[in-house]
Amino acid sequence: MTGALRHAAGLLPGSALAGVVALAATFVAQLHGGPQLLYALFFGIAFHYLSQEARTKAGVEFCARQVLRLGVGLLGARITAAQIVALGGFTAAVVIAAVLGTLACGTLLARRFGMTRAQGVLSGGAVAICGASAALAIAAVLPRERHGDRFTLMVVISVTVMSTAAMVLYPLLARALSLPPELAGLFIGGTIHDVAQVVGAGYTLGTQTGDIATIVKLFRVALLAAVVLGVSLAFRAERERGEPVHAARQPLVPWFLWLFAVLVAVNSAGALPAALQQAMGWTSRACLVLAIAALGMKTSFMQLTQAGWRPIVLILVETVWMAALVLGAILWWR
Repeated sequence: MTGALRHAAGLLPGSALAGVVALAATFVAQLHGGPQLLYALFFGIAFHYLSQEARTKAGVEFCARQVLRLGVGLLGARITAAQIVALGGFTAAVVIAAVLGTLACGTLLARRFGMTRAQGVLSGGAVAICGASAALAIAAVLPRERHGDRFTLMVVISVTVMSTAAMVLYPLLARALSLPPELAGLFIGGTIHDVAQVVGAGYTLGTQTGDIATIVKLFRVALLAAVVLGVSLAFRAERERGEPVHAARQPLVPWFLWLFAVLVAVNSAGALPAALQQAMGWTSRACLVLAIAALGMKTSFMQLTQAGWRPIVLILVETVWMAALVLGAILWWR
């Protein structure tokens, strides 16, 4: 058996275990509803004891890192330049300002809470862009910290819960303020964290609002590439200091970000068939569920409780801050 085949065979047990957990989470989500990623996380935690087994450790680590990166890269198949242009200058400016403002808010709050700059950027990016997917993508280019995986999981849990609550509350707020469809779509798509929750909240207010909210949300997802590149550049020195002396130097632009950009360009040119685009979207979601299941397996409920209350409060304040920014701009424009 060659070295490559031997390595692949070593990844199989852990990867298969993470796959079974991901399938179980998907089945429960389809049967009873609810956040698929959160199910995958908690089901994975239940199998934490297997993550350190010699047979499964390598595969679990592979899913938590490489499969995650593939899932983020494939998100680019959902976005086109035409969608972004169609938003208009005001909408684009509000979304960009909200993303940058929320990143700044996370960084400043983390310092007040005695947390690291990397933790502030991670939580702020998760709230500002696309929830769990953004948290995983940003974590991939941050320097490794002692409890980095634990904090990432707390961010994923908190941002998913906040996104689900926003899916219920924000449409009620939009109705109470009598926002027209275009402004309601901007509010829903510009503030709720996860794509699925944006779709659910937007279409409860009507087809036009749902369409606008989805496009606004995809624009936020498109900003993921720029944010990850900026974070990679800002933390490059710290990341390299944390690597072993003889480790290969990591590229400034990780491969999954190139994949994301290429897919956006190809999709914008109309060269991506609808069937292939749909398949890539499905594969991206499957990779993210698999990665979350593996991340869950790498931690435990005891470790999560040790993270304390700070990550939860941080995500809550950032969520309220972003909603206030977008809603304030809408009411001023109106």
